[in-house]
Amino acid sequence: MTIQQTIIKFPELELLTRDAHKLRGFFGNFFKDESTLLHNHYSDGTFRYKYPLVQYKVIKKVPYLIGLEEGAELLNGLFLKMDQINIDGIIYPVNAKNITTSIEEINVHNGQIFYNFVTLWMALNQKNFREYISCITLLEKEKMLENILIGNLLSFYKTFNYYVQQKILVKLIFEEKDIKYKSHNMLGLKVSFLTNAILPNYVGIGKSVSRGFGTIIRI
Repeated sequence: MTIQQTIIKFPELELLTRDAHKLRGFFGNFFKDESTLLHNHYSDGTFRYKYPLVQYKVIKKVPYLIGLEEGAELLNGLFLKMDQINIDGIIYPVNAKNITTSIEEINVHNGQIFYNFVTLWMALNQKNFREYISCITLLEKEKMLENILIGNLLSFYKTFNYYVQQKILVKLIFEEKDIKYKSHNMLGLKVSFLTNAILPNYVGIGKSVSRGFGTIIRI
């Protein structure tokens, strides 16, 4: 199966990784009447509880917008209107911007592909965090995270109505990172993994992907 992906990059701007949610705030407000996909809130204020088809990221200080399927079409239509970015009241004029649109494969196959999370993976919620910290050995933690990642990949595929016909296999290595998220101390994970799942570069996996977390790149 294939999906459409659009990537918009602002190569001359430098932001911090944690500014990704500020990108979302700016573009979601600036184009608030264009589509709920930009901010994941309906007109009555309720939240759109679905995988975000427009995602905001800062990778190696460079801001990115990623659109998938309807989100890709939306970004294509808005690209020429993106002439500035306002972060914390500082206006950054957009003098250079790049856009690429491609058709990307999503599939599970018999080979193996190595991916790296270039932004921290948010794998744990309040419930499974307690289970995670109760793990005695590193191997137990690793196995638990692999099962969570498989679940994340299945959820990603389900968004695009792709239903896996064979077992997803995952082997990962990870490092724990303490982060501040919405004024709360949380555990993020720096992860690389090997899998038989085919995924597009720059998509987000796990929690809070619209805010830049869980971004993967094929190695």
